[in-house]
Amino acid sequence: MAFSTPSRPGWRWRIVNYAGDLVEESRAAFGTIAIAVAEGTRRLAKMNTVDRSEPPRPYRSTSHLRGRWRA
Repeated sequence: MAFSTPSRPGWRWRIVNYAGDLVEESRAAFGTIAIAVAEGTRRLAKMNTVDRSEPPRPYRSTSHLRGRWRA
C-alpha cells in the first residue's frame, strides 16, 4: 500500500501482512502514488517471504460472558 501524510509530503510505501501488522515501510518519499506502489512491489519481491499470519477475526465471541452475572 502507499500513503501520504500532511507532515511528510510525498508518497511512501508500506508492506503489511494479512493480520495487518507492519512488516516494512519506506524511508524515502516518492513523487506519485504509482511510483511508491511500484517500489514497494519491488521490495516485496526481493524479500521473498511467505506470509503465514492469519487475518484478524471480524468479531470476538462473547460466550465467556454468558452466565457470568447470574444470581
